[in-house]
Amino acid sequence: MEPQALKNLLERLAAGEVHVEAALSRLRQWPFEDLGFACVDHHRGLRCGQPEVIFGEGKTPGQVETIFARLAAQGNNVVATRVSAAMAGPVLERYPAAEYHEAARMLTLRQQPPRLTTGVVGLVCAGTSDLPVAEEARITLELMDQRVATYYDVGVAGLHRLLAHAEALQAARVLIVVAGMEGALPSVVAGLVAAPVIAVPTSVGYGASFGGLAALLGMLNTCAPGVSVVNIDNGFGAACQAALINRLGEHETEQPGPSSSDSTHAAEKKDEHGA
Repeated sequence: MEPQALKNLLERLAAGEVHVEAALSRLRQWPFEDLGFACVDHHRGLRCGQPEVIFGEGKTPGQVETIFARLAAQGNNVVATRVSAAMAGPVLERYPAAEYHEAARMLTLRQQPPRLTTGVVGLVCAGTSDLPVAEEARITLELMDQRVATYYDVGVAGLHRLLAHAEALQAARVLIVVAGMEGALPSVVAGLVAAPVIAVPTSVGYGASFGGLAALLGMLNTCAPGVSVVNIDNGFGAACQAALINRLGEHETEQPGPSSSDSTHAAEKKDEHGA
């Protein structure tokens, strides 16, 4: 259960719109629900600011459908990653509003109205072959209500394509940079901006790329400060990190600064007691 969903439930209970037994029924499976083959963490959204997400790879279609249904019953947005079309089928039949994103291999269901951040997450992708990983990051960010700006096919082989977006990149609060091959793009981006850069190596490349290991090592050895690196092809993990950073920026902008009267009062107290 996410913070806003819990707040809404408590407000409806206080207003008499929901009976105590109904509210208790909603909270009975909180903080987690034991399904035998999985313990679904309904408390994660409240505890961590990000909901439980289904990792589809290695699960049966029935297991994915059951977990998806238990998460959907809470009324929150639901996300499943690494899901095949066959695995998505039963969920799509059960939830017509759900969407299957073929390129990203993701299954999503939006049940909450978006509350977009003011800060922007810049999503930079080196080549078209890297798009499945970039799309995994984009869809995750959007389901987490992050404002996203995408810059696709702007790799270092044609640096002018990236530089054409320099001003927009510098306006982002945090950036995700996805690249395969030698993995140089995050270092270039980090040299242009004053924001954190999250590097995502992909498994795209010829033999000596070793399935993304060359890009991973290149990004870990970046000479540009302010770059963090996630695992190979982990667009989802990069999106989660970016969302956390972006939310911190939202909290900072919401904090009111000291008023002029507070400053005057502080100055008067200092005069009374000396420097």
